[in-house]
Amino acid sequence: MKRIFIKPELCAGCKNCQVACLAEHSPTSSVWLVNLSDQSSQPRNSVRLNDQNRPVPLTCRHCSEPECVTACMTGALSKDPVTGLVQHDPESCAGCWMCVMSCPFGMIAPKAGERKIAVKCDFCAGREMPRCVEACPTGAITLVEISPTHAVAAVPERSPEGGIQ
Repeated sequence: MKRIFIKPELCAGCKNCQVACLAEHSPTSSVWLVNLSDQSSQPRNSVRLNDQNRPVPLTCRHCSEPECVTACMTGALSKDPVTGLVQHDPESCAGCWMCVMSCPFGMIAPKAGERKIAVKCDFCAGREMPRCVEACPTGAITLVEISPTHAVAAVPERSPEGGIQ
């Protein structure tokens, strides 16, 4: 299984990963033609500041036991048994936002400017490597091959306050 691995200590906060994600999911797929002021465009990843005020890139962790899949009433979210990726079918999405509320990492969001559907990382379906990984100049975001047994160990525990430890 391939997973995105994040090394927060290497993140420069440049947000190239977000721009690359916006480009991948825009009509042109071009970083040069991305309209950053277009409210209907939104990245499926983010760069947030941690407790030490340092940037940390975040994306869907494609959890081994995804709470978002369990919470989804319509089956719009499912976990692929082969790749282990959590997939979203926008046609089946009812816009109830149970997935948004249940994601412990806040990586599912309502899609701006359209009917009620959720948006999450799709691992850049159809590409060999996600665009955020390609765009990261510091190596803070990398793609690694892990065994299914490591998938559980790779996800940090949540703290009682809702953050990660």
